[in-house]
Amino acid sequence: MNSGLRIAIIEPSYMIRNGLELTLRKQSGLPISVVIIDNPETWEEAIRIHNPDILIVNPQALINFPVSHLRKEGFCPKLKIWALCSAFLPEEQLLLFDGQLSIYDSLDVIKEKFKHVLEVEGDSAEEENNEEQQSLSAREKEIVICVVKGMTNREIADRLFLSTHTVITHRRNIARKLQIHSPSGLTIYAIVNKLVELGDIKQ
Repeated sequence: MNSGLRIAIIEPSYMIRNGLELTLRKQSGLPISVVIIDNPETWEEAIRIHNPDILIVNPQALINFPVSHLRKEGFCPKLKIWALCSAFLPEEQLLLFDGQLSIYDSLDVIKEKFKHVLEVEGDSAEEENNEEQQSLSAREKEIVICVVKGMTNREIADRLFLSTHTVITHRRNIARKLQIHSPSGLTIYAIVNKLVELGDIKQ
């Protein structure tokens, strides 16, 4: 991605948002441009104007504007939304986001996360509209089946010999590909696509 990443930050704390901006601008060494959105009354307009690739947002700042609102049809369809975590968040809440940063991440960890995004963007630029990109891998289908059967992330990890973090990543990718963000939606998808029988579903 030759032009680099355009990143917008929504974070109520002056110290955190400016510290993150400084880290990204001056210390990461990556091709990144950053804009701070500090007025909650104009954040939606600001996102439209700046059209960032990634929106890094404190989940607590989205109380009146949930993630589902950011994903509404026609609103920056390619926008990736990352959680900026300063405290523990339940796994179910993290699954709503495309990625996450923690205020406790080291500079090296931050750089690796954004280097990965840059590499993925570069590799997929020519395949962006390919239908194959929207299909689930065999592993993702296995995870859908486990979710539909009512298994927790820990149980799925144990069943498939994966880490819980890997299961969460797969579930995030599934949600992104299918644009389905709830277990009930996945259940309908699994039944329609004959991944499960009605008798397999946990009541």
